[in-house]
Amino acid sequence: MVKGLYTAYTGMINEQKRLDTITNNLANSNTTGFKKEGMVAQSFDERLAIKIKDTSALANRPEGIGYISLGTKVGETYTNWEQGGFQITDKPSDLAVAGSGFFAVAYTNKAGETSVMYTRDGAFTVDTDGYIRTSNGDYLLNSEGALTGQYGEDYYVQIDPALEYAVAQDGTITQNGEEVDTIGLVDVADYDYINKYGENLYSLIDGGEIIEAENGYIEQGVLESSNVNVVDEMVTMITIARAYEAGQKMIQAEDETLDKTVNQVGQV
Repeated sequence: MVKGLYTAYTGMINEQKRLDTITNNLANSNTTGFKKEGMVAQSFDERLAIKIKDTSALANRPEGIGYISLGTKVGETYTNWEQGGFQITDKPSDLAVAGSGFFAVAYTNKAGETSVMYTRDGAFTVDTDGYIRTSNGDYLLNSEGALTGQYGEDYYVQIDPALEYAVAQDGTITQNGEEVDTIGLVDVADYDYINKYGENLYSLIDGGEIIEAENGYIEQGVLESSNVNVVDEMVTMITIARAYEAGQKMIQAEDETLDKTVNQVGQV
């Protein structure tokens, strides 16, 4: 009977965490290059239930009555890496990754510390010095900087801001028919080693390996939309709400049963 309380409670906690994931997806449904998250659940490890302080059946130890699980818990939160749709902008500095891969940027945090981060958000701008930068002002890295993880002026993508430019699918930038730089497009050998950092950026976990993006290429004048399907997320949210309500009703039923056990059966 008390086990039912644990089962309902853990189920409600699990649904609450699922709801947190869904709401974050919905909040980023219009974020360029955003990849939605999902969550899987698993049962708690089974434990042997025993007759507490009852050694009548077995000498010197309580008798086992079977294995039980006290409910469910979050198994894993994962990222869905499916390609988002393309939105045509015809803006030269807007770039999108088709297939797998990431842009590499030199990210500077509020403490002034700089490190290499990765993003699918290609809403770039060109400053007065010709450097291609993110909407937050971080520098886009060229092919050498992206692959080696180095940053600095020698590794920042720079063009002549007064001239028109074209970006090829391999990242090569040309102006007046001449190659001036190459945008770095890289991938991660194992996506288990990449982590969401925030601000639409990803960080590489220790042990992760950066490789060339063999299955991806760059499209100019377009942006990759979020891969969040708002309708699907709303339907999932309704399902979660119904499951949460079921857990509430289960706890109420258990509470009423315990009340009758204590106040009515106990009086007999």
